[in-house]
Amino acid sequence: MLGEGILKGMAETARNFFGSYFSADRMTTVEYPEQRIAAYEAARVFPFLVYDSKNPEDAADWEAGMRCVACQICEKECPPKCIYIEKSTDKKPDALGKPQFYPTRFDIDISVCMSCQICVEVCPFEAIKMDTEFELSTDDRFGGLLLDRKQLAKSNEYYHQIHLTEANGVDARLAAEKAKAEAKAKAAAGAAAAKATSVAAATAGEGA
Repeated sequence: MLGEGILKGMAETARNFFGSYFSADRMTTVEYPEQRIAAYEAARVFPFLVYDSKNPEDAADWEAGMRCVACQICEKECPPKCIYIEKSTDKKPDALGKPQFYPTRFDIDISVCMSCQICVEVCPFEAIKMDTEFELSTDDRFGGLLLDRKQLAKSNEYYHQIHLTEANGVDARLAAEKAKAEAKAKAAAGAAAAKATSVAAATAGEGA
């Protein structure tokens, strides 16, 4: 029938219009900021740096548990070039006790950041993720929008709060990698001990 598509479209528009006055799931307007809608788990705004906290109550724990090793891949891959990293000249133990380089400077200019998530995709250490916090307006156009590593650092517990499914997957993968590395180290230690025992036995046999 001629015009059938137009009539269907108008009927759908009318259903949504009148339904918005009576159906709770269609009443999408909230009195912000007094009322707030919880962010979707897949929401993304600006990046933050994840750290593994041994003691969540310790305010200085963020630096010791920082996952970032200053590999600078995110800085190189960032399309608008809003990430600035300076790499340390020494190493210090990370949250797992492994000596790693670390960023002495890690800044993100969120006035330039386009929230593309490329930094997250290219990071091999699961060290940078996308936040859901959007209320970052400031009257300081330059300094207020340049976030340093302390401002960017947020705990793995926080990561679980905003992206639970993704964070659980990351934790499972990191735990599997840690178990694999520990098993490999244990096997290597066992092989070295066996070799040392063999050498000692051979030496004792020659001495006899």
